[in-house]
Amino acid sequence: MTDVNKGLSTDEVLELTSKGMSNIPVGNQSKSIGQIIAGNVFTYFNFVFGIFSLMLILVRSYVNMTFLPIIIINTIIGIVQEIRAKLVLDRLTVVNAPKTKVIRDSVISVVDSTTLVKGDLCIFESGNQLSADAIVVEGSVRVNEALVTGESDEVLKYEGDILLSGSFIVSGECKAQLTNVGHEAYAAKLALEAKAGRRKQQTTMMRSLDKMVKIIGVIIIPLGVIMYIQNHYYLGNSIKDSVVSVVASLVGMIPEGLYLLASVALVVSVMRLGKKKVLVHEMNCVETLARVNVLCVDKTGTITRPDMSVSDVVFMGENISCLIASVAVNMHDDNETIKAVKSYFVDNDNLDNYDKAERVITFSSRIKYSGAVINGEGYVFGAPEYVLLSDYSEYQEIFDRYSGRGERIIVFGKANEEIRGEVLEKAVTPLAFIIIENEIRDTARQTFSYFADQGVDIVVISGDNPTTASNVAIRAGIRNAENYIDAGTLKTDEDIAEAVKKYTVFGRVIPEQKKKIIMAYKALGKVVAMTGDGVNDVLALKCADCSVAMASGSEAASNAAQVVLLDSDFSKMPSVVLEGRRVVNNIQCSASLFLVKNIFSILTTFLTLIAANLYPLYPTQLSLLGAFTIGIPAFFLALQPNRSLIKGDFLVNVILKALPAGLTDFIILSLISIYGNAMGLSNEQISTVAISVLLVVGIATLVRVCKPWNITRILVCVAMTAGIFICYNFFKELFAIEVLTKEMKHITHLLMLAAVLIFYCMCKLVGWVIEYLENHNKRFRQFLKG
Repeated sequence: MTDVNKGLSTDEVLELTSKGMSNIPVGNQSKSIGQIIAGNVFTYFNFVFGIFSLMLILVRSYVNMTFLPIIIINTIIGIVQEIRAKLVLDRLTVVNAPKTKVIRDSVISVVDSTTLVKGDLCIFESGNQLSADAIVVEGSVRVNEALVTGESDEVLKYEGDILLSGSFIVSGECKAQLTNVGHEAYAAKLALEAKAGRRKQQTTMMRSLDKMVKIIGVIIIPLGVIMYIQNHYYLGNSIKDSVVSVVASLVGMIPEGLYLLASVALVVSVMRLGKKKVLVHEMNCVETLARVNVLCVDKTGTITRPDMSVSDVVFMGENISCLIASVAVNMHDDNETIKAVKSYFVDNDNLDNYDKAERVITFSSRIKYSGAVINGEGYVFGAPEYVLLSDYSEYQEIFDRYSGRGERIIVFGKANEEIRGEVLEKAVTPLAFIIIENEIRDTARQTFSYFADQGVDIVVISGDNPTTASNVAIRAGIRNAENYIDAGTLKTDEDIAEAVKKYTVFGRVIPEQKKKIIMAYKALGKVVAMTGDGVNDVLALKCADCSVAMASGSEAASNAAQVVLLDSDFSKMPSVVLEGRRVVNNIQCSASLFLVKNIFSILTTFLTLIAANLYPLYPTQLSLLGAFTIGIPAFFLALQPNRSLIKGDFLVNVILKALPAGLTDFIILSLISIYGNAMGLSNEQISTVAISVLLVVGIATLVRVCKPWNITRILVCVAMTAGIFICYNFFKELFAIEVLTKEMKHITHLLMLAAVLIFYCMCKLVGWVIEYLENHNKRFRQFLKG
C-alpha cells in the first residue's frame, strides 16, 4: 500500500516504468511519419498505376507513361501536407494533453497522465477524467461512470471504493491509489475489445468519394481484360497497340488525385484551425460543423464568461454572513459558484476562526445543491426550485427582481432533514439569497448574429433558472430566446421531443436531459453541434454530431469533444464553420472536374467495345488533359475562400456539375471516332483531333467552375490555357500530337465551336431538367437534399 502522505519515491517510479507498469495509452491519435508515408504510397490506385507502368515498359511505350510523374507529385504533396499538419497538431496536443495531480516524494505535482505508474497516489477533483483504475484512500467524490458502464446515475465514492478509468469526477476531492494502468485499465480493455470491430465514422463527403472510388476500382479490372481480348485476339491489333489502348481507357476512368485532394484539403483546414488555437481531434468533424443547423450551447462559459461574482445578497436574518463563510470554507472549489461565494464571504486571513464541517456534500447537477454539516446542523447552497420545493412561490418577488436581469440566484438555507447527497424531501429554511452574476462575452452578440444569418438555430441548454437563462440569451441576441421552458416539467422522452419543436431556451436541465435534447433534435433530421465546458456536458458532447469544448473547462469535457477551443474563445466558432464550408464547397467544385473525365471515359470505353475500335486517345494525351483542366486547377480551387451555404447531397451535386461537360466530351469523341474511321484516318490523327477539342471543352468547364471570379481564379484559367498552348505546340512528340493537314485543322476548329455550343446547351438542358423536377417531383427534391 502506498503511503497516503508521501506517495511513491522517484526511484520506485523509475523502477515501475522500466517494468512496463506505466500508463501507456491504448492508441495514439496521431500517425507516425512512417504511417503517413505508407498510407500515401501504398494505395489501391497507386498499385493500379504501377501495373499500368509495368505493362507500358514491357511493350516499350515509354512516351505514354506521362501519368507517372503526376502520380508521384500527388503522393509527395499528400505526404508533405499531412506531415506539416501532424507537427502543428502534435504541438497543440501537448499543450492540451491530460494532466493528473500526483504525490511523489511527499510533494504534490502535476504530471502528464501517460507518465503515471501503478501504485501512484493521485489527487482527483471535479472535472478530472480518470485515465487509470484506482481505489479511494482518503476523501469522497461524486463520479459519473456513464462512458464506461452506460449507467448515467452519479455514484458517491468513499474510502475503499473503486474508481474506473474513463469515468469522470462530478464533484468532490479524494486521494486514490492507481491499481491498473495502461492496457490493464478497465477503459483500455473495453477500447481494445471494440477496436477490431469498430469502423471509423465518415462524413457525407468522404463517404461519397469512397463509394465512387470503390465502384470505379471494381469495374476497371473486367473492362480492361475484355478490351485487351477484343483488341488483340478479335481485331488483330499488336500487343503494343492493345496495351496502349487499354491503359488509355482505364487511366481516364481513374480519379487519380480526387481522394488525395479531399484528404489534403481537410488536412490543410485542420492545420489552419490549429494556428488559430483550435485543436481538432477528429478530422471529419470539420465537414460536419459546416453542415450544422442546430447549435446547442450552455449559458455559463459560452454566452457568458466562466468566472462569476456575487453582486448582491438578500439576508433573511442577523449574522448570516459568518455562517455562510463557515459552510463555504469547508466546500471544495469544484465549481465557479462556490468560488464566487468564498471570494465574497470568506476571510482568508482568519481561516482558523471557522468551524470544521463534520460532513461535506459535494454539488451535483442532478440534485442541484451542495452542503455541509456543522455542529450537527445541515446547511445547503442550492437552486431555489430544488431546495425550497413547495415554499418557492413565497419568495417569487425576489426571483422576479433578479431573474429578470439575467442573474443567478442561490439559496443558502438550513436543512430540515439529514442531508445525504440525495434529492431533498423537505424544504430548507432560507437564510439568505445570494445573487451571482456572469458577464456576457463581448463577442457573444456578434457570434450569435452570424449563426442566425447562416440559418443555424441556437438552443440554450442550461442548469440555471429558465427565466434567468432566457434573459441572458435575449441580451446576447439569440433569436427566439423568449421561448423558454423549465426542463423539470419534461418527464418523458415524448415531452422532450415535443419541447424541441417549440422552445429555444431550456432551464434547470440535468445532464441526462441534455443528452436526450440532443437526441430529439437528431431525430428531427437536424445536424447538431454542442458546446460545453463542464462535466455535466460530457454525455451531451458524446451524443452530438459535432462536439466543441472550451479548454478552460473540465478535462473530461475536453477529452470527450471533437474540437477544443484552446483559448476558450467562442467567437472562433464562425471561423471553424467557414473552414468546413470552404473545404466542402471547393472539393465539390474540384470533384466535378475529375468526374468529367470519368464520365466520358467510361461511356467512350463502352462505345469502343461495341464499335470494336481502338480507344480514340493515348494515355499521354489524357495526362495532358488531366494536368491542365483537372489536377492543377483543382488543387488551387480547393484552397480558395468559399463561404456559401452547403446545400444538397455531395455526390448528387458533383454529378450534376460534371454531367454537361462529360456528356459533351462523349458526344464529340463519338462523332470524331465515327468520322475518322469512316474517312480512314489513322488513330494518331483521330486522337490529335479528339484531344484538341477536349482541351477546349476542359477550359470551358474550368471557366464555368471558377465563377464567381476573383484574381486567383482568373490567373488559374489564364495559366492553364498558357500551359496547354505551350505543351500542344512545343511538346508534340511527348503528347502524341500529329501535324494536321489544312483541311483537318478546319474540321478541328469547327468541332471546337460545335463542342462549345453543345456544352452550353447541355448546361442549359441539365439546369432545365433539374428545375422542372424540383418543381414537379417531391421525391426528386428530397433526393437533391440528400
